[in-house]
Amino acid sequence: MTEVHHRYATVAGRRVFYREAGPADAPAIVLLHGFPTSSFMFRNLIPQLSDRYRVIAPDFLGFGYSDAPSADEFDYTFDALADVTAGLLQQLGVSRYAIYVQDYGAPVGWRLALRDPAAITAIITQSGNGYDAGFVESFWTTVWAFQREQTPQTEEGVRGALSLESIRWQYLEGVADESLVSPDTWHHDFALISRPGNDVIQLALFLDYATNSKLYPALHDYLRTSEVPVLAVWGENDPIFGPDGARAFADDAAGAEIRLLDGGHFLLETAGAEVAHLIRDFLARRL
Repeated sequence: MTEVHHRYATVAGRRVFYREAGPADAPAIVLLHGFPTSSFMFRNLIPQLSDRYRVIAPDFLGFGYSDAPSADEFDYTFDALADVTAGLLQQLGVSRYAIYVQDYGAPVGWRLALRDPAAITAIITQSGNGYDAGFVESFWTTVWAFQREQTPQTEEGVRGALSLESIRWQYLEGVADESLVSPDTWHHDFALISRPGNDVIQLALFLDYATNSKLYPALHDYLRTSEVPVLAVWGENDPIFGPDGARAFADDAAGAEIRLLDGGHFLLETAGAEVAHLIRDFLARRL
């Protein structure tokens, strides 16, 4: 039976929590979580990969069990989250690795890839956008309004995403059988994201998300020139990043494999075994 280790490391003075499993000398895969969750979202996937791979799943600062310094003490940007993630991987001696990116994990993963293209052996993106295509306007309207102008009204709009009901909606919208999704998911995320001061952290990241589209041209060039293997596995009913975001990777990544499954934003909750099978097959063929 696979043993999953729950560990901490100190990176640039901050305590970072991460889950790790698999042989230390096996090819590495780094799992990068989205909003509003943490490495908790990979709790079932890790054992399904760790017989063959060294699997590392960190919590970003401000999420999960990692430190959450106030927004006055730490500059919450995706550049900064990538810095901490790179520091953790350096400590662990991981210099070559595949990435699995979901939601916020994508802009962190893209930064890691652009800073050190030779480090990335493969990309699995699951609702991790790298194109302007696929943003579902009904969800993003309030975020875009807040990015354009920070007022009490626009802030109130994005604060709605921090509510228990909104987090529950992210897990259940687009899911055919809601009974497959444990309520532990949204209650777990809500409890951690509701810690004092965390709302300001999340507002800072909502605002900084506007910087990601500026990276897309460099990302597309990287996908074309590096020929890094890409698997885009997506919930075709995702209410936040629609399937056009998955299809777009075929524009630049030669041989990109696009798989649309029946599910929503947190596809691992309802199609975890199928996603794990696709990842194992993809990595076995393409690494």
